[in-house]
Amino acid sequence: MWDNAPLLRSISGALFFCSVVAMLYGAGHYVVHMPKLLPIKTVRLDVAPGRVVAADVLAMVRQRVQGNFLTVDIDSLRRSLEKLPWVRNVSIRREFPNRLVVQFEEHKALARWNESLLVNQQGEVFVAETTQDLPGFTGYEGTSAEVTQQYEKFSRQLKVLNLQINRLALSPRHAWQLHLSNDMVVELGREAMGQRLARFVAVYPYSLVPGDASAREVQVVDMRYRDGFAVKKRSA
Repeated sequence: MWDNAPLLRSISGALFFCSVVAMLYGAGHYVVHMPKLLPIKTVRLDVAPGRVVAADVLAMVRQRVQGNFLTVDIDSLRRSLEKLPWVRNVSIRREFPNRLVVQFEEHKALARWNESLLVNQQGEVFVAETTQDLPGFTGYEGTSAEVTQQYEKFSRQLKVLNLQINRLALSPRHAWQLHLSNDMVVELGREAMGQRLARFVAVYPYSLVPGDASAREVQVVDMRYRDGFAVKKRSA
């Protein structure tokens, strides 16, 4: 082997090439990570936030932005910003030579979830504070999207009566209960909820309209009967 000149030249050339590549890589790595090379000077919000507190964003940026334009960890910054109240999604892009552009998608609160949390229009539960007058959703873990979908369907059915849902409850047995803006509670049960609510909408103007003295005494309307319904009156 050692007296094989062509082989030795090939090995020597390969080693030289690898050495050059390693040196170039090391030099490039050093240059790219130089603190004074392309430092991040500004972070711009693409759209002014509505509910997100700008001071919270600034504090998070100061804490998380490390490195320069080329080495800053955008994914880490994005994940951190998405933990702020009212933030649903964040997108970040580099803008040469020294700027990051941040765009927020904020939660739009639809209802209160189990009294202590909020649920957005996509049916996602999130943590935030608000003084908005919102309907209440009650459900168990993992059902917020289903409750949101049913709320939209039930609301469309009740629109003809000019009634709103103040609270929508889904029990652990998967039974639905509506608390309406006329102070009535409607029991829909676990099946054929749309048909049962349609029956309530059909009979309401004739049997349950609050203008009638006896109807004003109705507290609960139970639609879980095949061909009719039952009412429970308010206690005296």
